[in-house]
Amino acid sequence: MANSSKKAILAALTGNALVALSKFVAAFFTGSSALLSEGIHSVVDTGNQVLLLHGLSRANRPPDEEFPFGYGKEVYFWSFVVALLIFALGAGVSLYEGVNHLRVPEPLKPFLPNYLVLALALCFEGGSWYFARREFARDKGRRTYLEAVRRTKDPSLIVVLFEDSAAILGILAALAGVALTQLTGDPRFDAGASVGIGLILAGTAVWLAWETKGLLIGESAQKEVVQGIRELTGNLSGVQNLNEILTMHLGPEFILVTLSVEFCDEAKTPEIEGIIADLDRRIRQAYPQVKKVFIEAEAMRKGRENRGEP
Repeated sequence: MANSSKKAILAALTGNALVALSKFVAAFFTGSSALLSEGIHSVVDTGNQVLLLHGLSRANRPPDEEFPFGYGKEVYFWSFVVALLIFALGAGVSLYEGVNHLRVPEPLKPFLPNYLVLALALCFEGGSWYFARREFARDKGRRTYLEAVRRTKDPSLIVVLFEDSAAILGILAALAGVALTQLTGDPRFDAGASVGIGLILAGTAVWLAWETKGLLIGESAQKEVVQGIRELTGNLSGVQNLNEILTMHLGPEFILVTLSVEFCDEAKTPEIEGIIADLDRRIRQAYPQVKKVFIEAEAMRKGRENRGEP
């Protein structure tokens, strides 16, 4: 999944950089508020792709003494930063430009450059969106898109998909604003499109921040993974009961699992050690993303408490 995310990010980065340049050039010559907002939007998106690549790079660093579980959550942190930047820079500047031009409307200059640049931008953003959607569809399996978005543990691909979707909606809003301005002669339509772009970006940012928050705090593994580990443990000879199972994603491909297991009364210490080793092996084979497994022998702990031992 990390490889899919990197491909989608690189595709989006290339497209956004080219689109941003063309939008600013057209906005300079035509005075379009909507096109200026779209240019700012593309610059923010380009910076966001750089931050996501930075997060993926840092997340791949091996564990060390300071971070014994590795740096996997760097992906979650930088995805959250991207959401904040979309809201603060993309949405904030677009809303400011739109409201400012609504208060003091400025007539647009030649319309043709606007249409040419927006059409070009739509092609670039559409290609990037198609690539991100294809990678996401490959990773989501049989789940619906909404379910996959809610349950994904790799937010970087979601960020790219949502950014590209917001970009396409923004371009369509800008096209509508420029066209209505040309038809009516009223530049407030162009300014209104800038406000609409700001609202689109604000909504996208809030959604992304909400989806990333759970992962940043410490979200559990997917339900099928938890249930599969539960069944593996319960079906193992020598295990009397699984008292508790706790899981947490420390990165898109890093799951921490802790189990509290009650073993059969007749099981001796060497047998329990063998069962624990077998259970650890089975879990890792069934779910390669499980990197750390901690198993507490509940029956042994109770025995120590009965003897007054720590």
